[in-house]
Amino acid sequence: MKKILFVIGSLRAKSFNRQVANVAKEIIGNRAEVQELDYSDLPLLNQDIEQPEPAIVARIRNAVAEADGLWIFTPEYNMSYPGHLKNLLDWLSRPVKFMDYGTPTCINGKRVAISGAGGKAATADCRKKLTELLTFMKVEVLPEQLGIAVPAEAWGTDVLVLTDEQKGGLKALTDALLN
Repeated sequence: MKKILFVIGSLRAKSFNRQVANVAKEIIGNRAEVQELDYSDLPLLNQDIEQPEPAIVARIRNAVAEADGLWIFTPEYNMSYPGHLKNLLDWLSRPVKFMDYGTPTCINGKRVAISGAGGKAATADCRKKLTELLTFMKVEVLPEQLGIAVPAEAWGTDVLVLTDEQKGGLKALTDALLN
């Protein structure tokens, strides 16, 4: 059975992107094993602490290496991706064998789906920049993406109700990631 690792770009407990991920998990059902990556305690990338490898970095790299694919659900912060998500990707871009830049990283070649829930632009700038970064990192970014514009009423209730069309977009991304 395939293993899919969910990466939530918002650390907020009631995050809209976490809610979207929960719907995606339901859609995936028993077609794959789904885990959510907890990287909330990941320190900022700093060469002074790269070696010996911090335990949390080893845990995260192992989870990524064992996954058949990743699915990033992220909001857009100031027309880009959140800083903590960038920090995670920076750690994942580092060679597993210290200073050996000729070997692959734990994320090289992974299939990655991207979706995002946010303001009126439906995370378009974030998804574009994230695609550029991941492509640079030698990741196989799926061409299919899903952007969700969060309706005004959801911002006051912290509850995002997806439309049938949005659920269909999640199903299409699921099919693309698993096939």
